[in-house]
Amino acid sequence: MKNPKRYTVPYRRKREMKTDYKKRVAYLKSGRNRLVIRKSLKNILGQIVAFDAKGDKIIASVSSKELSKMGWSFSNNNMSASYLTGYMLGVKAAAKNVSDAILDLGLQSTPKGGKLYAFLKGVLDGGITVPHDDTILPSEERIKGAHIANYAKELKSKDEAAFKKQFSGYAKTSINPDNITSQFEELKNKIKGAK
Repeated sequence: MKNPKRYTVPYRRKREMKTDYKKRVAYLKSGRNRLVIRKSLKNILGQIVAFDAKGDKIIASVSSKELSKMGWSFSNNNMSASYLTGYMLGVKAAAKNVSDAILDLGLQSTPKGGKLYAFLKGVLDGGITVPHDDTILPSEERIKGAHIANYAKELKSKDEAAFKKQFSGYAKTSINPDNITSQFEELKNKIKGAK
Protein backbone atom coordinates (compact mmCIF):
# COMPACT_ATOMS: atom_id res chain seq x y z
CA MET A 1 0.00 0.00 0.00
CA LYS A 2 1.31 3.43 -1.01
CA ASN A 3 1.74 6.20 1.54
CA PRO A 4 -0.73 9.03 1.08
CA LYS A 5 0.83 12.36 0.07
CA ARG A 6 1.94 14.39 3.02
CA TYR A 7 0.61 17.87 3.49
CA THR A 8 2.90 20.58 4.81
CA VAL A 9 1.18 23.42 6.63
CA PRO A 10 2.48 26.79 5.33
CA TYR A 11 3.90 29.33 7.76
CA ARG A 12 1.22 31.32 9.59
CA ARG A 13 2.15 34.67 8.00
CA LYS A 14 2.01 33.06 4.55
CA ARG A 15 -1.45 31.59 5.30
CA GLU A 16 -2.62 35.01 6.46
CA MET A 17 -1.27 36.55 3.23
CA LYS A 18 1.07 38.84 5.19
CA THR A 19 4.52 37.67 4.04
CA ASP A 20 5.96 36.47 0.75
CA TYR A 21 8.98 34.56 2.04
CA LYS A 22 10.71 34.28 -1.36
CA LYS A 23 10.65 38.05 -1.78
CA ARG A 24 11.72 38.61 1.82
CA VAL A 25 14.77 36.36 1.36
CA ALA A 26 15.70 38.27 -1.81
CA TYR A 27 15.41 41.60 0.06
CA LEU A 28 17.57 40.32 2.90
CA LYS A 29 20.22 38.90 0.55
CA SER A 30 20.57 42.33 -1.07
CA GLY A 31 21.87 43.72 2.24
CA ARG A 32 20.15 47.05 1.56
CA ASN A 33 17.65 49.05 3.57
CA ARG A 34 14.01 48.44 2.68
CA LEU A 35 11.41 51.13 2.02
CA VAL A 36 8.29 49.49 3.48
CA ILE A 37 4.94 51.06 2.52
CA ARG A 38 1.63 49.85 3.93
CA LYS A 39 -1.87 51.33 3.68
CA SER A 40 -5.04 50.99 5.71
CA LEU A 41 -8.52 52.33 5.01
CA LYS A 42 -7.78 55.74 6.54
CA ASN A 43 -3.99 56.14 6.64
CA ILE A 44 -0.72 55.23 4.98
CA LEU A 45 2.45 54.22 6.83
CA GLY A 46 6.05 54.15 5.63
CA GLN A 47 9.30 52.96 7.18
CA ILE A 48 12.96 52.63 6.28
CA VAL A 49 13.96 49.25 7.71
CA ALA A 50 17.41 47.69 8.10
CA PHE A 51 17.90 43.97 8.64
CA ASP A 52 19.37 42.76 11.91
CA ALA A 53 19.77 39.13 12.98
CA LYS A 54 17.89 39.88 16.21
CA GLY A 55 15.04 41.57 14.33
CA ASP A 56 14.49 44.33 11.79
CA LYS A 57 15.55 47.83 12.91
CA ILE A 58 13.39 50.78 11.95
CA ILE A 59 15.59 53.72 10.96
CA ALA A 60 12.78 56.17 10.17
CA SER A 61 9.01 55.90 10.29
CA VAL A 62 6.05 58.14 9.37
CA SER A 63 2.27 57.92 9.27
CA SER A 64 -0.14 60.12 7.34
CA LYS A 65 -1.72 60.95 10.73
CA GLU A 66 1.21 63.33 11.22
CA LEU A 67 -0.08 65.47 8.32
CA SER A 68 -3.20 66.44 10.29
CA LYS A 69 -0.99 67.75 13.10
CA MET A 70 0.84 69.90 10.54
CA GLY A 71 -2.37 71.47 9.21
CA TRP A 72 -3.54 69.06 6.47
CA SER A 73 -7.34 69.20 6.43
CA PHE A 74 -8.04 66.71 3.62
CA SER A 75 -8.11 62.90 3.69
CA ASN A 76 -5.03 61.13 5.09
CA ASN A 77 -5.42 58.40 2.48
CA ASN A 78 -5.63 60.26 -0.83
CA MET A 79 -2.92 60.66 -3.49
CA SER A 80 -1.66 64.01 -2.15
CA ALA A 81 -1.45 62.78 1.45
CA SER A 82 0.39 59.68 0.26
CA TYR A 83 3.00 61.81 -1.56
CA LEU A 84 3.44 64.19 1.39
CA THR A 85 3.87 61.29 3.82
CA GLY A 86 6.50 59.76 1.52
CA TYR A 87 8.22 63.14 1.21
CA MET A 88 8.30 63.45 5.00
CA LEU A 89 9.87 59.98 5.27
CA GLY A 90 12.47 60.85 2.61
CA VAL A 91 13.44 64.03 4.47
CA LYS A 92 13.64 62.20 7.85
CA ALA A 93 15.68 59.32 6.41
CA ALA A 94 18.08 61.66 4.57
CA ALA A 95 18.65 63.52 7.87
CA LYS A 96 19.72 60.15 9.36
CA ASN A 97 22.24 59.63 6.52
CA VAL A 98 20.17 57.08 4.60
CA SER A 99 20.85 57.51 0.90
CA ASP A 100 19.16 54.54 -0.74
CA ALA A 101 16.68 51.69 -0.21
CA ILE A 102 14.77 49.03 -2.12
CA LEU A 103 10.98 49.06 -2.39
CA ASP A 104 8.99 46.55 -0.32
CA LEU A 105 5.24 46.68 -1.00
CA GLY A 106 4.51 43.28 0.50
CA LEU A 107 1.46 41.49 -0.88
CA GLN A 108 -0.59 44.63 -1.62
CA SER A 109 -2.07 45.18 -5.06
CA THR A 110 -0.07 47.89 -6.77
CA PRO A 111 -1.85 49.62 -9.67
CA LYS A 112 0.38 51.76 -11.89
CA GLY A 113 0.16 55.43 -10.85
CA GLY A 114 -1.55 54.56 -7.54
CA LYS A 115 -1.15 55.86 -3.99
CA LEU A 116 1.73 53.53 -3.14
CA TYR A 117 3.73 54.92 -6.06
CA ALA A 118 2.79 58.48 -5.06
CA PHE A 119 4.41 57.65 -1.71
CA LEU A 120 7.49 56.36 -3.57
CA LYS A 121 7.65 59.63 -5.57
CA GLY A 122 7.59 61.56 -2.29
CA VAL A 123 10.49 59.50 -0.91
CA LEU A 124 12.47 60.08 -4.11
CA ASP A 125 11.85 63.84 -3.94
CA GLY A 126 12.84 63.74 -0.26
CA GLY A 127 16.35 62.65 -1.24
CA ILE A 128 16.38 58.83 -1.12
CA THR A 129 17.41 56.77 -4.16
CA VAL A 130 15.09 53.81 -4.83
CA PRO A 131 15.37 51.68 -8.00
CA HIS A 132 12.13 52.08 -10.00
CA ASP A 133 10.62 52.58 -13.44
CA ASP A 134 9.38 56.17 -14.00
CA THR A 135 6.30 54.92 -15.89
CA ILE A 136 4.73 53.64 -12.62
CA LEU A 137 4.73 57.09 -10.96
CA PRO A 138 1.55 59.22 -10.99
CA SER A 139 1.44 62.59 -12.76
CA GLU A 140 2.30 65.82 -10.94
CA GLU A 141 -1.30 67.02 -11.40
CA ARG A 142 -2.70 63.99 -9.54
CA ILE A 143 -0.04 64.21 -6.83
CA LYS A 144 -0.94 67.85 -6.11
CA GLY A 145 -4.66 67.02 -6.01
CA ALA A 146 -5.59 69.13 -9.04
CA HIS A 147 -7.85 66.31 -10.27
CA ILE A 148 -9.91 66.60 -7.06
CA ALA A 149 -10.24 70.39 -7.38
CA ASN A 150 -11.13 70.15 -11.09
CA TYR A 151 -13.72 67.44 -10.48
CA ALA A 152 -15.27 69.46 -7.64
CA LYS A 153 -15.56 72.57 -9.86
CA GLU A 154 -17.04 70.60 -12.75
CA LEU A 155 -19.55 68.79 -10.54
CA LYS A 156 -20.58 71.99 -8.75
CA SER A 157 -21.30 73.75 -12.06
CA LYS A 158 -23.30 70.80 -13.45
CA ASP A 159 -25.18 69.40 -10.45
CA GLU A 160 -25.18 71.19 -7.09
CA ALA A 161 -27.01 68.32 -5.33
CA ALA A 162 -24.47 65.74 -6.57
CA PHE A 163 -21.63 68.07 -5.48
CA LYS A 164 -23.08 68.39 -1.96
CA LYS A 165 -23.50 64.63 -1.73
CA GLN A 166 -20.01 63.80 -3.05
CA PHE A 167 -18.21 66.41 -0.94
CA SER A 168 -20.46 66.32 2.15
CA GLY A 169 -17.53 65.37 4.40
CA TYR A 170 -15.68 68.52 3.31
CA ALA A 171 -18.81 70.67 3.81
CA LYS A 172 -19.22 69.44 7.40
CA THR A 173 -15.73 70.67 8.27
CA SER A 174 -15.92 73.81 6.09
CA ILE A 175 -13.18 72.62 3.73
CA ASN A 176 -13.16 73.89 0.15
CA PRO A 177 -11.90 71.20 -2.30
CA ASP A 178 -10.49 74.01 -4.49
CA ASN A 179 -7.82 74.66 -1.82
CA ILE A 180 -6.16 71.24 -2.00
CA THR A 181 -3.32 72.27 -4.34
CA SER A 182 -2.43 75.39 -2.36
CA GLN A 183 -2.53 73.47 0.94
CA PHE A 184 -0.39 70.75 -0.67
CA GLU A 185 2.32 73.27 -1.62
CA GLU A 186 2.16 74.95 1.78
CA LEU A 187 2.60 71.65 3.63
CA LYS A 188 5.39 70.47 1.32
CA ASN A 189 7.33 73.67 2.05
CA LYS A 190 6.71 73.19 5.79
CA ILE A 191 8.12 69.62 5.61
CA LYS A 192 11.10 70.85 3.58
CA GLY A 193 11.76 73.59 6.17
CA ALA A 194 11.68 71.04 9.01
CA LYS A 195 14.89 69.32 7.79
